[in-house]
Amino acid sequence: MQGLFPSQQALSHVFGGCSPLTPRQSEPQPKYRSKYLARTELYTVWSAADDVKNKAAKLSDAAAAELEKGSRKGQEAVGKIQLHSAKFYAACTFGGILACGLTHAVVTPMDLVKCRRQVDPKMYKGNFEAWGKISRAEGFRGVYTGWGPTMWGYSVQGGFKYGGYEFFKKFYADLVGEDNFHKYKTLVYLSASASAEFIADIGLCPFESIKVRSQTTIPPFAKSTWEGIGKVTSKEGLGGLYKGLYPLWGRQIPYTMMKFASFETVVEMFYNYLPGSKSDYGKGAQTAVSFTSGYIAGILCAVVSHPADVMVSKLNANRGAGEAFGAAMGRIYKDIGFRGLWNGLPVRIVMIGTLTGLQWMIYDYFKIFMGLPTTGGAPPEPEKTKA
Repeated sequence: MQGLFPSQQALSHVFGGCSPLTPRQSEPQPKYRSKYLARTELYTVWSAADDVKNKAAKLSDAAAAELEKGSRKGQEAVGKIQLHSAKFYAACTFGGILACGLTHAVVTPMDLVKCRRQVDPKMYKGNFEAWGKISRAEGFRGVYTGWGPTMWGYSVQGGFKYGGYEFFKKFYADLVGEDNFHKYKTLVYLSASASAEFIADIGLCPFESIKVRSQTTIPPFAKSTWEGIGKVTSKEGLGGLYKGLYPLWGRQIPYTMMKFASFETVVEMFYNYLPGSKSDYGKGAQTAVSFTSGYIAGILCAVVSHPADVMVSKLNANRGAGEAFGAAMGRIYKDIGFRGLWNGLPVRIVMIGTLTGLQWMIYDYFKIFMGLPTTGGAPPEPEKTKA
């Protein structure tokens, strides 16, 4: 008598290939075609869509194979990278350069509008109106005003931030001991990220100063990064490039503390919620977790650091020569008030969320490319000794 429930073979036939965690197997073609099946030549659109889908799958497989081949060659050229070695920190630094410099340069149009609206809220009614006016007046290049100092500055900052975070995380973990690290790991994440960002901002500050001045002056303050640096140093000396360092620390250190601590926490939550352990998931799944966790962390970062971001933009654009830092901050706050500290927050949430998600995805994929584990996640369970 036939059972009430479908057999294991039937279930496997129907649902095999639906799981995102296992590679899809090509189904064998039936030996005899049933007369009840639709004739595919009568449904050309359906056939064309299947052709496109199959071609896309082949291209994706080919790209994955090339990346795998490149990964093997890269690892062979560099050699095996031991965790927490000098070579490991160098790889993390390079990954940070890739992650931050490229992503910040790509979103320059959003940053341009954000900075101009922070300095003068009446300049544009909305973001799309702003991009339209800028493109009509200055062309496509005008929409990307400030991309040069942005890319240079955040490349330097990204290298010190990610490489420094890996170094300080290990340093503070060793300092407190393994047992205390698992108890107070969030404090370790916060301390490590704050230490790394403190150093990274010293490299970022001169480029950030040029970026903000270029984006908030019409016509732009300088045509290139190095022209802008020359103009500032000739009038104000080297100190002119660093007059925004204190508010930059005030913006970036809380931002980075939230970015790294919340990312580590969210990643761990994901792997605790998902079935199995982190090692059970492939490269694609792990980078997807990195992107999603980074996007969530980016939203939190944007909210926490936005008031300081407004002050940095105002200070770099409107600080008078010889004006003391405290006096300038007081004057700016008096002009804009508490509500003015939140100008441009929605566009910054979108920008920073996207940025942070892409940065973690690029950084962690580069670590995979070099044969290193991705960031975050619960530590592997200790193996049980046999009796």
